[in-house]
Amino acid sequence: MSSLPVSRREFLGVTGAAGAGLVIGFRLPPRRGAPADEFSPSGWIHVTPDDQVTLMIDKSEMGEGVMTSMRMVLAEELDADWTRIVVGPVPENPAAWSRRMSTGGSTAIRTSYEMLRHAGAAARSVLITAAATGWGVADSECHTEPGVVVHAATNRKASYGSLALAAAALPVPATPTLKDPKTFRLIGTPVKRLDTALKVNGTAQFGIDVKVPGMLIASILRCPVLDGTIARYDAAKAKAVPGVRHVVELPGIPGTPGGPLPPRTAAGIAVLADTYWQAMTGRRALDVQWNAGSNATLDSAGISATLAKLADGPGLEARKRGDPVGALGSAARKIEATYEVPYLAHATMEPMNCTALVRPDGCDVWAPTQNQTGAQAVAAKYAGVPTDQVRIHTTFLGGGFGRRAESDFVAEAVQLSKAVGAPVKVIWTREDDIQHDFYRPTSYHRFSAGIDASGAPAVWTHRIVAPSIQARFGPLRNGIDGTTVEGAANIPYGFTNFLCEQTVADLPIPVGFWRSVGSSHNGFVTESFMDELAAAVKKDPYQFRHDLLANSVRHRAVLDLVAQKSGWGGSVPAGRARGIALAESFGSIVAEVAEVSVAKGRPRVHKVWLAVDCGPIVNPDTIDAQMQSGVVYGLTAALYGAVTWKDGKVEQNNFTDYKMLRMAEMPEVEVHIVPSTDSQGGIGEPGTPPIAPAVCNAIYALTGKRIRKLPIGTLA
Repeated sequence: MSSLPVSRREFLGVTGAAGAGLVIGFRLPPRRGAPADEFSPSGWIHVTPDDQVTLMIDKSEMGEGVMTSMRMVLAEELDADWTRIVVGPVPENPAAWSRRMSTGGSTAIRTSYEMLRHAGAAARSVLITAAATGWGVADSECHTEPGVVVHAATNRKASYGSLALAAAALPVPATPTLKDPKTFRLIGTPVKRLDTALKVNGTAQFGIDVKVPGMLIASILRCPVLDGTIARYDAAKAKAVPGVRHVVELPGIPGTPGGPLPPRTAAGIAVLADTYWQAMTGRRALDVQWNAGSNATLDSAGISATLAKLADGPGLEARKRGDPVGALGSAARKIEATYEVPYLAHATMEPMNCTALVRPDGCDVWAPTQNQTGAQAVAAKYAGVPTDQVRIHTTFLGGGFGRRAESDFVAEAVQLSKAVGAPVKVIWTREDDIQHDFYRPTSYHRFSAGIDASGAPAVWTHRIVAPSIQARFGPLRNGIDGTTVEGAANIPYGFTNFLCEQTVADLPIPVGFWRSVGSSHNGFVTESFMDELAAAVKKDPYQFRHDLLANSVRHRAVLDLVAQKSGWGGSVPAGRARGIALAESFGSIVAEVAEVSVAKGRPRVHKVWLAVDCGPIVNPDTIDAQMQSGVVYGLTAALYGAVTWKDGKVEQNNFTDYKMLRMAEMPEVEVHIVPSTDSQGGIGEPGTPPIAPAVCNAIYALTGKRIRKLPIGTLA
């Protein structure tokens, strides 16, 4: 962290704040490749003479509570008056910041917590010095209370606002003294979310709410077959619809490895009109014929067969311990199983949308984006302007889940605005959203385990076959995609002999980051196979895991807590059974117990107990909410989620055939947080991986039927 010599004009350009006062710029982990002597801020604190404190930082609010949590951390260390601190909008020029401006991977608090604390402590320090200097006393004689500096001996007080100008002239300490966590008044306490009221009263602006003078609305009909092209269409019919202004052909965007775009976006025809309904009506009148191309025979059965065949051969070693091959050969008993999971769509409640205005001297983009840096690069490319002439205006996000880390919808809006010389808002339909996603990859898993003569598990091997997400960004390191094997190569159980392998399946379907990424499928398959091993040696599933966690203290504590809180081993209502699962992802450890019944072949989840260790806690209410959210997302996928292919096309269209969990199906979720001073983990994604195996393990306990392929659907 360091102070930033910055003019008022420059500060206003970055933050949009008003009023003179104390300005502190601080830098979080630097942008890769940034010059060593470069200082670009990734956060700002502004204290004005009217006692207003503004925090500017580079994270999107997409329902994960980041606005509230970051404000809590700053307010704690600054000792600010909670009612006088606000979080400003995400800055508009990502190129000026020291790290990639994006929100994902459950990193918002993890990568900001310590630096926010240091920045707040530094600001508090200079405010104390300003007050002490004015009073002619030593800094050590002064302390802070919310929003004021106090001289202990005389009880003189000075508000932060009254000290802001004097503090602005002082040097900022590089290593300020942080508060003792024992004195925290905000961090670790439940604080109401700042965005809730805005969303309830309708004042929160999502991307789909953006209005720009002279704006046209665009709806795009895209080729339903991967890499298909346009054969013909009737633009005149579309233009005959009242309100339709333009029909613009959009070529497919190929993307490049390491570039800002995914490897494929479909060719399409955009209809631009005064209103959304007019654009949709014009789109339906296009009378399009497509050239299907080389992927017209793609289907789900063929994809599954390809994965299974690839699993017959050895993969690349992601992690190895001991002598797994030898241990399997000498095992007294061998257990094998295969698992498979499908492609999944993100299905954010707010469909993809973006508004763009391209001018000769720059470009403005209004978007619900998780990835401001990527959006800026894409907008610059298609607008034909320098990167730093693109401004990204970040709105609230109606769900992200990794989908809004992509920038294909930004590219569309920018291309159309440039083509017609007017601001354009692109709005996707739900059908567009499901049929043109960047999907959670399908994957195929082959397990072998060995039991020794004493009945103890001696070896575990796991071969994963899946398309690679990371291959989009360049060559894989040692051929391994870390996202494919996360949650599998790092399972915490103490197998003396262990092997995790990976084989990349080269398939033409675009894939991307989906909530909890590789752990979303590896949590299911590893914890389901763990249950198979427990059953094979006739051990209780909880006790079996517990015994294998002797060297994993944190994992064992989380597992023990969820077992205790659920009353594991006790009585269960008639017609129900419980399953248990444990998974670590994004630095946090989560264990879940699901209580399930089955009626007419349909499973029903009645209650979920959940324990989580995410390290130091900021807002327990946010943790509870995100854990429940992860359960909903993962349970929806486990019960219903599958994107399937036939004749090169996605078969699902809308929520009628890509189902969501309904309110009446929602189980009670009881969340327990493990107090922890260990390293900080993320919270947005780790609740998702354990729910599918916990449910499937409960189904086995109740029916004797193993679920090795998702979704569960209706049980035979």
